[in-house]
Amino acid sequence: MAGRKNNPAPEPDPQGGNPDSGSGSERDPRAGGIPNGGTLGGAGTLAEWLTNGGEACDVVLSSRVRLARNLAGHLFVHRAAKDERERVLQTCRDWILGANVCDRIMWVDLHESPQLDRNLLVERHLISKQHAKGKPAGSGGAVSPAADEPRAVAISIPDERLSIMVNEEDHLRIQMMHAGLSLEECWKHVSAIDDKLEAGLDYAFSPKLGYLTACPTNVGTGMRMSVMLHLPALKVTGEIEKVKRAATDMNLAVRGFYGEGSDAIGDLYQISNQTTLGKPEGAVLTELQDSIIPEVIQYERHARNTLLSKRRAALDDQVFRALGALTHARLIAADEAMQLLSLVRLGVVLGIIPNLSVQAVNTLFLLVQPAHLQRVLGKEMDQEHRRIGRAAMIRERLTK
Repeated sequence: MAGRKNNPAPEPDPQGGNPDSGSGSERDPRAGGIPNGGTLGGAGTLAEWLTNGGEACDVVLSSRVRLARNLAGHLFVHRAAKDERERVLQTCRDWILGANVCDRIMWVDLHESPQLDRNLLVERHLISKQHAKGKPAGSGGAVSPAADEPRAVAISIPDERLSIMVNEEDHLRIQMMHAGLSLEECWKHVSAIDDKLEAGLDYAFSPKLGYLTACPTNVGTGMRMSVMLHLPALKVTGEIEKVKRAATDMNLAVRGFYGEGSDAIGDLYQISNQTTLGKPEGAVLTELQDSIIPEVIQYERHARNTLLSKRRAALDDQVFRALGALTHARLIAADEAMQLLSLVRLGVVLGIIPNLSVQAVNTLFLLVQPAHLQRVLGKEMDQEHRRIGRAAMIRERLTK
């Protein structure tokens, strides 16, 4: 467990952090502020984790480090009255936008944002589903509607590497996400940002236990490290359950595309540490970055080689059937599209499908999701019309 950091407080940068200054920060509490086409940071840009960069990017889409922090002298979010949560929100907003945590930062007041915008942020892994919905909390015997829950997120743009959720389960959830296997880089960046925030925010900290959090499982370092892995070959060969059991035996969490409580659609799995108390950040980092994740990567690559050498005809058939379905379907649901795209991505990585980039497939993983699809097509649609629009969008992008 790391001790509390004691750093001199930097002066907030009025040019980089004052939301009224016109530079450095951008405030967007309403519809229309998140650009169309799945490009949150601006036209023609992509979230960094979609670019198929970084180490072991054939298997690892992204690495993430998240820190849970709370402010001293304030009740945890689920116990605080609405006015106290509003004070926490304002305190965090003022310091986050003034602490120069990144070159450009966008602030989104989620309680003032339309549902489509909030869903878009969930799909981009910038906020949790819980944060998007707004968990009702008791206030003097009354329960305030979820839409009124004071909560926000700060996002670095255009790379979307950094997101800071305010008033989620904890007062602050600080997240850094990079492409490929890059946990060490994520940790260095998020730790530096945590230092800047702690210089101006008084964190709840116990010399004995470490950082205090709403959930006991996060007490201590308050840190979660995770990687998102694409493991289609292990699924095809029937080895994925062995990997999941082994991870569980090592006290690791194995979750789906959207983390806790989600399914592994598209053969995408998140593996993360579960221990935060009594285990230093460096030990968790070394264990995941240098030992456990490389082993899973090797298992997946071995399974891919086995398919190529011993089951090539069957593999080619699965890959091209998936591509054929995607390029000819007239109706398709998100989960089905994800599963077919998983096989297509495998085919691209292994050189079976020429003239299609991994980045294009990674981007489609995102654009087939309901909120992104509606933004791409420029209108809100019911489920049946989304299935029609999704199929047309996929056909256009895979055949152009």
